Amino acid sequence: MRILKTILPVLLIAGSVTACSARSSQREKTDKLESKVENKKYVIPIGKDEFNKRVADLSDNTKEWKYLGDKPSIIDFYADWCVYCRKLAPVLEELAAEYDGKLYIYKVDTEKEREIAAAFGVRALPTLLFIPINGEPQVAQGAVPKEDLKRFIDSVLLK
Repeated sequence: MRILKTILPVLLIAGSVTACSARSSQREKTDKLESKVENKKYVIPIGKDEFNKRVADLSDNTKEWKYLGDKPSIIDFYADWCVYCRKLAPVLEELAAEYDGKLYIYKVDTEKEREIAAAFGVRALPTLLFIPINGEPQVAQGAVPKEDLKRFIDSVLLK
């Protein structure tokens, strides 16, 4: 009985310290999540309806390309399961922040938006579609390095 009287307070103190620590850890996780939510995302997810308004009207039966945007754009065709798409995503986010106000960077989930991917003949991921204000779009496949993307943006899209 004497051992129980000695051990019980120690266990209660240890339990309360652990609980406080767990609450503190949970609070830190919540703070980190909130700061991520507050960070502005520059790459714009786009579905069929928005694509038809911002990029090109896929329901238009004419085969003539007509870009509807007011700035050059890059469209990232990706899938969540694609390793290279996940590697390219933060690079595109950095570029979108760096070129904010000068161009749009959209992303199209090929698993959800199969019609858009089919319209552009996307067969490999990631596929990037570069759309200048005037001229024909150009395609690049694979995870293109940031330096190459910047060079292309500066020399072709923003020239």
